[in-house]
Amino acid sequence: MENTSAAAIESLIQVHRDYFATNETKDLNFRLNNLRKFKKGIQQYEQKITDALWQDLHKSAEEAYLTEISIVLQEINNHIKHLKHWAKTKKVATPLHLLPSSSKIIYEPLGVALIIAPWNYPFQLLMNSLVGAVSGGCCAVLKPSPYTPTVAAVMEEMIHETFPIEYISVVQGGREVNSQLLEQRFDVIFFTGSPDLGKTVMKAAAAYLTPVVLELGGKSPCIVDASANIDIAAKRIVWGKMINAGQTCIAPDYLFVHESVKAELLTKIEQNITKWFGENPQESAYFPRIVNLNAMKRLKKLLLHGDIVFGGKTDDTDRYFAPTIIDDVQPDYPIMQEEIFGPILPVMTFKKIETVIDYINKHEKPLAFYFFGKKSQSKTVFMETTSGGACINDTLMHITNHHLPFGGVGNSGIGNYHGRESFMAFSNARAVVTSPTWFDLPVKYVPFKFFKWVKKIL
Repeated sequence: MENTSAAAIESLIQVHRDYFATNETKDLNFRLNNLRKFKKGIQQYEQKITDALWQDLHKSAEEAYLTEISIVLQEINNHIKHLKHWAKTKKVATPLHLLPSSSKIIYEPLGVALIIAPWNYPFQLLMNSLVGAVSGGCCAVLKPSPYTPTVAAVMEEMIHETFPIEYISVVQGGREVNSQLLEQRFDVIFFTGSPDLGKTVMKAAAAYLTPVVLELGGKSPCIVDASANIDIAAKRIVWGKMINAGQTCIAPDYLFVHESVKAELLTKIEQNITKWFGENPQESAYFPRIVNLNAMKRLKKLLLHGDIVFGGKTDDTDRYFAPTIIDDVQPDYPIMQEEIFGPILPVMTFKKIETVIDYINKHEKPLAFYFFGKKSQSKTVFMETTSGGACINDTLMHITNHHLPFGGVGNSGIGNYHGRESFMAFSNARAVVTSPTWFDLPVKYVPFKFFKWVKKIL
């Protein structure tokens, strides 16, 4: 795919700025109409999107719909339903010392947005962010990942057919194009990717004091307590870890299991993998592929330490990496130093929950956190740790509730989106005080008469 030139990027941004200056995108009916057009465009392109996801990542039609297309459609429906309420001017209380003035909050679009998306959920993570930009009244430049080129091409075609180019545009290319984009001034940057690249984005944004939303990642722990329902835990861990072949930013990255239930849990995890994907998952129509050979090479290095008790098979020609469990993992192993982003589940054992809490708190704050066990047992763990989001007795499901904010904390991200949070990510909450002219309080002017009484009011 041909890179968008630097000159074309600069021209597009200026076109966006000129169009935003017309104030057309601020109109609520304009936003709602474009959300409806967006939904219709996705529905018309559903088969092309599905085929492209199979081509680039070997995602089944079912997984493509559940984890990518349906999530965006649900988000659009939610914004269509609630946008007028979210965008409505909000009257707020006015303190005594400001009376008879009145106070309100106006929600206005930030302006021209840059949205950079990764390859693991190439449709969902670009388009879901765009829902917030359209809802917020912004113009947007979209940058898909070059590592899923078929999906990127389909999205560009869909966007250009759905929206005028002065409103929403797509630029293509690798990191060189990212660098060219980040040299430009935007009004907000929405980036999804690794923490290392997030730091690059934030550094570039600092040059213009551009606000950023950074949806990053990290090593999300999965704890299985002795009190857990092992049948349910095994099933839900396999689902959360193996969907998209583990290439999920909120996948359970590593497993911490109580020694009393470890053998049973690992046996049932293996049984569920075999039940769902067969004795040879490479032959399954439901097991995705690793994105490219560089990722394959990185993942294979992680197999060199620990005891492979299940899986371990790889095939570079097919970009296939089998579901794999590694036991007897030590904290200093390479697999515990970086986000895995693949179908490998490293296992560590604990006797006391304090050991787990101490380990988690000594490392970067994770994007997600999973605990299997009694709710009473989870209270201590949640009180003494932190994460962007979490599930008790499940995995991934917090991302599916658009009433919940989604985002990281610390190294795993800055800012939130989904539902109203997406609208707010692309909006400025503008504070306005309206003062009447028929009354002018003299005490605020020099020489501050009756100051001792003013102090009692303030």
